[in-house]
Amino acid sequence: MKIKRKYYGLLFGLFVSIIMSLIMSFVLTLINVGWVPHFFMIWLKSFGISFAVALPISLIIVPLIRKLLDRITY
Repeated sequence: MKIKRKYYGLLFGLFVSIIMSLIMSFVLTLINVGWVPHFFMIWLKSFGISFAVALPISLIIVPLIRKLLDRITY
């Protein structure tokens, strides 16, 4: 099943923000609290907050960066 090209930017921002939020929140939670008994609950809370911030930022910033790079490289 192919998804229409018009949804590419939205899906790209969604996937990037999910993956980046998962990785960054995991690493920062591990650094800040260590491997404690309720680590995964703390991490999931941290992920939720970071994803809520990352998604709108990625949906705004990614198109701007793409336009900037198009101007620079073409």
